[in-house]
Amino acid sequence: MKVWMGFVFCAGLLVGCTSPEDRIFFDGQFYNSKLRKVDRQLDQFVVTVRPVSKSLEGAREAGRYEATVYCVNAFGSSDIIWIAGPDAADDQLNIEKDTLTLRGNCPSAR
Repeated sequence: MKVWMGFVFCAGLLVGCTSPEDRIFFDGQFYNSKLRKVDRQLDQFVVTVRPVSKSLEGAREAGRYEATVYCVNAFGSSDIIWIAGPDAADDQLNIEKDTLTLRGNCPSAR
């Protein structure tokens, strides 16, 4: 049982790793981007991107990319209706603790 649990733990760690050659860079930097659905609704999402301090423009594009990949994979379209999107003015962006937060939805879901 302990061996099995150790194997499952190690496999989980490996799944979460991205090899250096598979990383996508924005404005010459790599960003941690995470997307989650809002209240279990598949069409609504929140994307967080960090660290913004590397480059605001790169963080914007990393968030846009994460959202686009999600909408294409989930709904077959790259269309996004942004609620708080990457094209907003700098002072309108939601940035806290070096993390950019974007919100939107995939309109094809309706």
